[in-house]
Amino acid sequence: MSDPARAATQLKTRIGRKFDELAYRSELGLVAYLTAGDPSIDGTEQIVLRMAEAGADVIELGIPFSDPVADGPTIQRASERALCAGTTLEKVIQLVARLRNKTEVPVVLFGYFNPILQMGLEKFAKRASTAGADGVLVTDMTPEESAEHCSAMRASGLDTVFLAAPTSTDERLNRIARVSSGFLYVISRTGVTGAKDSLPEELPAMVRRARKFTQLPIAVGFGISVPAQVTILGGIADAVVVGSSLVGEIEKAKSVNEAAKNAAARVRLLKEAAKHGVSRRGLDE
Repeated sequence: MSDPARAATQLKTRIGRKFDELAYRSELGLVAYLTAGDPSIDGTEQIVLRMAEAGADVIELGIPFSDPVADGPTIQRASERALCAGTTLEKVIQLVARLRNKTEVPVVLFGYFNPILQMGLEKFAKRASTAGADGVLVTDMTPEESAEHCSAMRASGLDTVFLAAPTSTDERLNRIARVSSGFLYVISRTGVTGAKDSLPEELPAMVRRARKFTQLPIAVGFGISVPAQVTILGGIADAVVVGSSLVGEIEKAKSVNEAAKNAAARVRLLKEAAKHGVSRRGLDE
């Protein structure tokens, strides 16, 4: 492991402390995604706080982008609504600062590289860290091109979360693991985000393969939407990532209050299933 990667794994951000806490309890974590600014910045603040109260262990706050190539139709529509509502990267960072005054839930900023590049890597990293963000996941950032990005983020104390796909070779998994900190995000299937009825049969083998290259917690996402899927991942992963089903609750709601209530109810249901699951790290420890 390189010196920067070793330093990153030793740094205990809120994300690291949360996963340590989950491992101590042998409990599967729940990472909850929603798109910032959908239906509004103020609405997102209310929904995040309700989801955190309901048991979300980590919040992934999506930065809306006009060409979200990795996102399925539900999250694409959320990005469109957020952009139409006037959401910008600057407003998302301001939202993080407001949230940090009210909750200690770890926050990962999730987005595409272009808006970050437009702001400037160092400026973005400093602004995000000062606001209280804990990590950054850039969906179109490859490990081969990530040196400057990782350096800027880590200099500001931010974890760098990367995606690993079922198609990733062992060599590529090793590269991804070396630049990751906080946790490693394993995509359960090829394609875009979206709720599915079942998990791929090859997923456990994929997670086991990723574990050969990292001691970081592993979170599994893409397609997870119901408690049964969460329970199945107990003893395989350390956390599940749920996005489209939560964004769908927001889309269906007729008001912010209803959106917050319904999203929180779904989080509570999924977290209850997660409590019956077992963190793989908890088993190992």
